[in-house]
Amino acid sequence: MPDSPPAATLDYVRASARFLNLPLDDDRLARVAVHLERTRHMVAALEALPLDVDVEPAEVFKPAPFPPGSDS
Repeated sequence: MPDSPPAATLDYVRASARFLNLPLDDDRLARVAVHLERTRHMVAALEALPLDVDVEPAEVFKPAPFPPGSDS
């Protein structure tokens, strides 16, 4: 992966920083964008794995019972 992120990623990080009122200079902006691209590539590799639903089943939500003597 190249050390210079795509312009679209730089634009995204710049807009996000502006929205969150985070002061990022150009060097830090580029570093954040590089890490975001690395993360994007890791996610793409994980999503490409052919996993069946039964490999890691989702938990079924079970709300906790109300404590004895509560009004609900």
